[in-house]
Amino acid sequence: MVDLWPLSGPEWVFVLLGVVAVASGLFAVTTRNLVHAALSLVVTLGAVAGCFLLLTAEFVAWVQVLIYVGAVVVLLVFGLMLTRAPIGESPDADSESRWPPLVVAVSAGAAVIVLLLDAFGRATVDLNAAEIGTAEVAGAAVFRTWVLPFEVLSVLLLAALVGAIALSKSGGEE
Repeated sequence: MVDLWPLSGPEWVFVLLGVVAVASGLFAVTTRNLVHAALSLVVTLGAVAGCFLLLTAEFVAWVQVLIYVGAVVVLLVFGLMLTRAPIGESPDADSESRWPPLVVAVSAGAAVIVLLLDAFGRATVDLNAAEIGTAEVAGAAVFRTWVLPFEVLSVLLLAALVGAIALSKSGGEE
């Protein structure tokens, strides 16, 4: 007999959250309304936090909610409000050259999928391990294994913030 429902309940929720994250992420980058893009980014990041919760990584999930949903998106919305960016639909927020970025995005996504499948294959996660998702394990991973990428990302975010401030200041002083 063929099992028509090979996935369990939590796996279906994980798939649903993944679909929501991808759909709202696509909406965030294709909409012409900047406020709608910021709000759909909130939905994307919330769905990713839900995926972390399903993977029993509670600490990472709540960091996702507090830092990204709480701080980064609020900073983005305040930046929109303070830089006199258009609130409604803006034809300037759209570019006619869509094919090169689409090819790059699909290629990057395919490369990530191929690399993940090659690296992990059919590996499974032992959900009975008590230390998965704890602050101790996450801290050890961030500050031992991933300290260099963590610092590179922080410098990249700082450069993006400085660039955004420079762009917003140069346009209003003419």
